[in-house]
Amino acid sequence: MGNDAPGAATTPDVDYRAVQQSDRFQQLKKRHRGFVFPVLVACLAWYFAYVLLAMFAHDFMSTPVFGHVNVAMLLGIAQIVTTFAVTTWYVGFANRRLDPIAGEIRESVAADAASTPEEVTR
Repeated sequence: MGNDAPGAATTPDVDYRAVQQSDRFQQLKKRHRGFVFPVLVACLAWYFAYVLLAMFAHDFMSTPVFGHVNVAMLLGIAQIVTTFAVTTWYVGFANRRLDPIAGEIRESVAADAASTPEEVTR
C-alpha cells in the first residue's frame, strides 16, 4: 500500500530552514544551550573529580564514615543522586522556559501549513 493508501495522512510541506532561522527558534536554541552546556560542564567536572579521587586519593576515599561505609561509597551514591537531581531540574526548566516557545513555533508552523494549499501531483 505504501504512502498512497486511501485515508493516509498527508504531511504538509514545511520550510524547516526558515523555521530554524526564525528569531523565536534561535531564542529557543539559545535558552536550551544556556542551560545544558554549563550544567554539562559542572556534571563532567563532578564526575572526573570523583574518578580522580578514586585514582589518586585512596586514603581519603577509604576513610570510614560509619560501619563499612566509606567516603567513596557516599560520593558514588551522590553521583547517582546528582543524575536524578539534574534530570528533575532540566524537566522543570524545559517545562517553564522551553516548552512555551516550542509550542509557539509548532503552532506557527501548523498555521502556516494550514493556510497554504497543498499541491497535488500525480
